[in-house]
Amino acid sequence: MEYHVPQFIEVEDKIVGPLTLRQFIYLAGAGGFCVVFFVYLPAIAAFLLSAPMVGLAAALAFYKVNGKSFIEILEAGFNYYTGAKLFLWMHHEPKKEDPSLAVAAATAAEKAAQKRTAQKLTRGKLTELAWSLDIKSPQR
Repeated sequence: MEYHVPQFIEVEDKIVGPLTLRQFIYLAGAGGFCVVFFVYLPAIAAFLLSAPMVGLAAALAFYKVNGKSFIEILEAGFNYYTGAKLFLWMHHEPKKEDPSLAVAAATAAEKAAQKRTAQKLTRGKLTELAWSLDIKSPQR
């Protein structure tokens, strides 16, 4: 027995002409607000308020970012800015008045200088090492 598996389940149905129901609601809502603005406000104020409204409605209806609708991007941005943030590490500059930090820095610098001098291999040490290897060689 064969069953028909639905394909393209992510695609919304076109309800109103070439528009989906969601797109139609965004555009109709913006159109309704624009009509209210032009009826109750002077023409310049109505135009200044309805231009961003039409732009937002067009973006909500048609604009996609990386395959996600604009409303999902707005929701993610809102949640990011209003949500709590976790800082695992925050750098603080040391205070100059703290003498313990100066002492610790000085001792660290002295230890580093001692390591550099201890690791130097002088000509005398090198010849002494070569002489001891020649004498203690088991093959001779």
